[in-house]
Amino acid sequence: MGSKNKLKRFRENETFSNVIQPTREELVDGSFPLKGKWKTDFFKNNKPIVLELGCGKGEYSVGLAQRYPDKNFLGIDIKGARFWRGAKTALEDNMTNVGFMRTQIELVNYAFAKAEIAEIWITFPDPQIKYKRTKHRMTNTEFLQKYKQILEPEGTINLKTDSEFMHGYTLGLLHGEGHEILHANHDVYKNEYSPEEVVGIQTFYEKQYLEQGKPITYIKFRVK
Repeated sequence: MGSKNKLKRFRENETFSNVIQPTREELVDGSFPLKGKWKTDFFKNNKPIVLELGCGKGEYSVGLAQRYPDKNFLGIDIKGARFWRGAKTALEDNMTNVGFMRTQIELVNYAFAKAEIAEIWITFPDPQIKYKRTKHRMTNTEFLQKYKQILEPEGTINLKTDSEFMHGYTLGLLHGEGHEILHANHDVYKNEYSPEEVVGIQTFYEKQYLEQGKPITYIKFRVK
């Protein structure tokens, strides 16, 4: 994407009613006004909130919001020019139960209050295979504890990935730390028990992985 196109999308995002772009300072110093008030002040209802972390173009957030009108969905990514597509689609389709926030994933515990979130989706994250990158791996111990802070006590996390490494790493960590694994599957399109929202929504990148013959894996779990 050219820099001209990116700037145009950034400018459009600023005008979108369904896009929130807090500064890092706002989040960290506690002055972010939506923390603890997402239902009343942003979604303006009392429905459960589901996050998609690293939402890319926003296809999953939009796809889930279409399927579950009784829930609110919020896609989070640092790349606003990417989720511009999902935000624009949601506005064009008059969808009121989906929004987007531009921030870093490691700041999620500053953006939401304790137990404010019902469920989290992590879709096709960078597996950060090199050892020195483990601190950026979105299912490492530190991230799981951040998610636990903002999730309801029975809140669940979904990991959908094309990376066998990420799948294996996460399963090993969950077993090792005693978390509750609700569903684990190393090839969702060859398993008749795969949930509909796992096989029924495909992201731009997922379609590319499937064309390359990569199996898509899935884990649903609770952090204890």
